[in-house]
Amino acid sequence: MQPRVDFISLGVRSVATSRAFYVDGLGWPVHREVPGDVVFIQVNHGLVLSLWDVRQMQADAGVTASGGVPCITLSHNLPGTEDVDRVMEEAAAAGADIISEPITQPWGGYSGYFADPDGFRWEVAYNPTWAVDDDGAVTV
Repeated sequence: MQPRVDFISLGVRSVATSRAFYVDGLGWPVHREVPGDVVFIQVNHGLVLSLWDVRQMQADAGVTASGGVPCITLSHNLPGTEDVDRVMEEAAAAGADIISEPITQPWGGYSGYFADPDGFRWEVAYNPTWAVDDDGAVTV
């Protein structure tokens, strides 16, 4: 198996609410959708974020509802601290709950967290030791 991720699927309580946050609020483009069931957003080279009705996703994956916020962090890395501040402001304007304002971290970077309408945590970060080259490879 190749070390690759092609889809990240989030089980959401309301596809319409999540669509409004990501598409209308953040301005992310819809790649394809089945209204009320699932929205696909291409978020990077060959990577798709899927906003899927949680009941359908649980049935498909054979998972029982847990009732809490899933422990998963989606990260959005940026080239500078001012970019982190801008994206956090955009997320707040789109309706995100700001979990932690951006601060300089002990590891040398700068990051903060927001939560989408279902509570999924997004880390917005600048890491001075992390870069992606033109081919999409991570360099440290």
